[in-house]
Amino acid sequence: MPDGTALAPRGLLRILTCGSVDDGKSTLIGRLLFETGNVPEDQLDGLARDSRRYGTTGAEPDYALLLDGLMAEREQGITIDVAWRRFSTPQRAFVVADAPGHAQYTRNMATGAAACSLALLLVDATQGLQEQTRRHAAICALLGIRDVVLAVNKMDLVGYDRAAFERIVAAWDEAAAPLGFRSVMPVPLSARDGENLVRPSAAMPWHAGPCLLGHLETVEVAEDRAALPFRFPVQWVSRPNAAFRGFAGTVASGRVAVGDPVVVAGSGRAGRVARIVTMDGDLPAAQAGQAVTLTLAEPLDIARGDLLALSSARPAVADQFAARLLWLDEAELLPGRRYALRHGHLWTEASVTSIRHRLDIVTGQERPARQLAQNEIGLCHLRTAQRLPLDPYAENRATGTFILVDRSSHRTVGAGMLAHPLRRAANIHQEDFPVDKRARATPRRPAAARDLVHRPLGRGQVDHRQACGTGAARRRPAHL
Repeated sequence: MPDGTALAPRGLLRILTCGSVDDGKSTLIGRLLFETGNVPEDQLDGLARDSRRYGTTGAEPDYALLLDGLMAEREQGITIDVAWRRFSTPQRAFVVADAPGHAQYTRNMATGAAACSLALLLVDATQGLQEQTRRHAAICALLGIRDVVLAVNKMDLVGYDRAAFERIVAAWDEAAAPLGFRSVMPVPLSARDGENLVRPSAAMPWHAGPCLLGHLETVEVAEDRAALPFRFPVQWVSRPNAAFRGFAGTVASGRVAVGDPVVVAGSGRAGRVARIVTMDGDLPAAQAGQAVTLTLAEPLDIARGDLLALSSARPAVADQFAARLLWLDEAELLPGRRYALRHGHLWTEASVTSIRHRLDIVTGQERPARQLAQNEIGLCHLRTAQRLPLDPYAENRATGTFILVDRSSHRTVGAGMLAHPLRRAANIHQEDFPVDKRARATPRRPAAARDLVHRPLGRGQVDHRQACGTGAARRRPAHL
């Protein structure tokens, strides 16, 4: 910290930098890496050479080139793919995703947002909020990011004017009100000149808040995935020999211990955890984020794509559900077309049965819609060929997402966030019974006549069975 105050080290923070094109995202992250001493000497030498060839800052180093690694990015001066960078300070470790600002690369931005817990949303002080700024904010909210830093960049181009900064903050407050962010920290800065990045800026003495790095080192955004219900998507069935059969994957959320009763969410088959196997030996328990292999005491039929959960906290299972869908393809989404859906490690066929409404990015209101264009967000109803275990995205980001893939081109065309199942109560689950659909459909053989049990007739009852081959029905007298 600038004042030398010691802070306790905090956990890893994953940051998404987003905003409209040319707002300075790559420059900000590159300058932040430089100011914190996280750029090796050989990269600094390369930066000087690349700045002379591709730079846009004259004789000064172009820090954006530390992030823009693709040749097309350097030639055009834009970000196309998400660039991931790690850096650390004595107080915290960071992973930063530099997302592209162009609308046509929104799919890449959404990919980065799904893995981050804080959004660093940049706004050009000379331009104010743009449509893409609002779109990125809506996507961040949709993907579960609850904490935002509103970084008003290029303050040097407006003479570090306080009024210009406050106008942008006021416009943001109005636009972001429906999105439900938990916290927003406005920070004025100049990424190119390094003002208010790692220490308070003398050019903006009117700003009473922290500098950017000071806020990032202290903000609390941790989400304890281990406190959520246990979810284990099976990635691979490990069968090295006849004596071992385990189920490998990464614990998506929650905790599991040896002896815990678990259930296959889709089929209802129940078992008990016998071992938790890792490369370093067996563990007594595992929690979210750990890659392990589970073995069960019972020989259950489990395959790649199945989801294991604790018997006491099971997800809903349904083949019809509502989801918020970010449409990524150039061709419009039309209900009825069939797609491939991936949920965790499970693939199945799916179709959008209806579009309930779409989100107006500018106003934040819900509008009626019959189709979704590229980069539009809508609430849709979907039907799948196979029943899926469903966790609402608002409750569990690890298992509440899916993607839609075009079956002919194999392109990812949609990113979905599960909302709730349709036509099924959330507390009704699949159970494993010995009598299945096939057994119920098998015709039953009629019992032989000698196996029929003749019981005395009650008063007024008629025996319609043929008596002594005469076909005459006998009635018990009513007075008896």
